[in-house]
Amino acid sequence: MIRILTASAVLVLTAGPLLAQERGALRDACSQDAATLCSGVKPGGGRILACFKEKSAQLSEGCRTALSQARTAR
Repeated sequence: MIRILTASAVLVLTAGPLLAQERGALRDACSQDAATLCSGVKPGGGRILACFKEKSAQLSEGCRTALSQARTAR
């Protein structure tokens, strides 16, 4: 039981920073794409990701790679 609690605590404590890193990498790789391809899209509610999906052929290679890595990490 203690092992399970310890493992759970470790997961909870490390998940936040890992998710923050992932978001930071996405922001770094895709901010220019968001500004140029989705400038009229209001952030939130998955609208930017929907715009990226709609314009996937126009995304930069770096943004495509970051999005792919984020999908496989989840």
